[in-house]
Amino acid sequence: MKPTEDRGARLPESRGVKLPRAERADIGLLLEGTFPYVYGGVSSWVYQIIRAFPELTFAIAFLGSRAEDYGGLKYELPPNVVHLETHFLHEKQPPPVLHARDGDAQAFATIERAHRYFRTPHAHRADIAQVGELLGELSAGGRLSESDQLYSRRGWRFITESYRAFCSDPSFVDYFWTVRTMHAPIWRLTRIADTFIPVRAYHSVSTGYAGFLGTLLRRRSGRPLILSEHGIYTKERKIDLFQAQWIAEHHGAFGGEASDGSYFRQMWIRFFEALGQLCYDAADPIVALFEANRQRQIADGAAAERTRSIPNGIDVARYAPLRARRGQAVPPVLCLIGRVVPIKDIKTFIRAMRVVANRMPQAQGWIVGPEDEDAAYGAECRSLVQGLDLGGQVRFLGFRQMQDILHQVGVVVLSSISEALPLAVLEGFAAGVPAVCTDVGSCRELVYGAERADGAGRALGVAGRIVGIADPQALAAAALELLNDSAQWQAASAAAIRRVERFYTQQRMVAAYRDIYQAALAANGD
Repeated sequence: MKPTEDRGARLPESRGVKLPRAERADIGLLLEGTFPYVYGGVSSWVYQIIRAFPELTFAIAFLGSRAEDYGGLKYELPPNVVHLETHFLHEKQPPPVLHARDGDAQAFATIERAHRYFRTPHAHRADIAQVGELLGELSAGGRLSESDQLYSRRGWRFITESYRAFCSDPSFVDYFWTVRTMHAPIWRLTRIADTFIPVRAYHSVSTGYAGFLGTLLRRRSGRPLILSEHGIYTKERKIDLFQAQWIAEHHGAFGGEASDGSYFRQMWIRFFEALGQLCYDAADPIVALFEANRQRQIADGAAAERTRSIPNGIDVARYAPLRARRGQAVPPVLCLIGRVVPIKDIKTFIRAMRVVANRMPQAQGWIVGPEDEDAAYGAECRSLVQGLDLGGQVRFLGFRQMQDILHQVGVVVLSSISEALPLAVLEGFAAGVPAVCTDVGSCRELVYGAERADGAGRALGVAGRIVGIADPQALAAAALELLNDSAQWQAASAAAIRRVERFYTQQRMVAAYRDIYQAALAANGD
């Protein structure tokens, strides 16, 4: 990964960044909140994939929340990124020109049947055809316009009747604005689909908004849509929604009593589940990083025959020289590599460091990752460090190249409450560093080995320790067990190296995606 040297860059073009433009490309990458404006595992993976196929050209549609939530480019764009456009789905837009309108009766009949499917997809599977018809009506020249849905008489009737029939919360105002907020990005994505340049195949790295854009583009162009899910988007959005304060903030705004917002949380959850189902229906293949996530995709509605698992892979040779740079003694350094955001549960790591420091005063805790994605949470983490009197033990290092630090690390720590297949653990393994991870995503497979028919996964040994979520005592005890016992540490280090070299190389991953890209590009005779 090579971040850009231009620390002062801003986006979009109106802020001084000259984005590459092209008339067409081979692959259209549809990216939500990731490369090239955000550091992190998914961004690193996207950068890795683009660089692995220099013979292909890529056009990127970046979808973000609001422009002020992002800084400049975090990565230099490879030369085969020939087109980059940025879109912010939650920025305020000028209101449309309004005039009295009834709305198209047939279009609203389609909307009603499509929503029946979204509310109970298993009970109304036959209505999935209406969803496809509805997507067609959203395009330029279709029978359903944004103004019709939001401002027509039939639009008003539909929302009021839905409120009476389904809403269990007493506030119509909250219901009305929740529906408006949900649908605003859909219309923006429709406009993006109307203008995105021609490509030979689309590749979305999540469901959600990016996956919905892929669904629209697949339907309009007939070109293949590839879906790669690192985490399961709907699962991660549920975590976000259950923590979100803004959903409940609407309540009581007009003098009524505040409710817990549970109905509106469920509305948002169903909304993202619907987007995920649409993407699963449109995509082929549907890729997961490991078997448990592939099974989750099937349970969420993906056709099993379209799914497959392709684990992340890294350039092991890039990190292997770091093993020789480490001294004989195990470095008393616990290193958490990741963004300083709530889903990484940095606070549990900090609390674990209080326990570690009590028993091993010379130990250091390094937090390696950007803090700008959630500045408030970062400030809380720094305050916790001071409150626990860890100013001399815990260091926030910001973004660093892994080759510059891993030879100084004794244990890579992952305290996340949700993960997929973390690149940071693989990078540590390649450098011979064991890991202590929470039991999330594929971490158990990485540490203990996957159950394989040939028995090779488990036979390679134990590469660290697995602990429960949000358990600083267990996290500290597991790390200390490795740091205080050279023989156990050496055994875990050797197992880590064997596992990453056997199953998680960049060559294996790139070969699998080469097959996928070749099949997609050949699907239309290209």
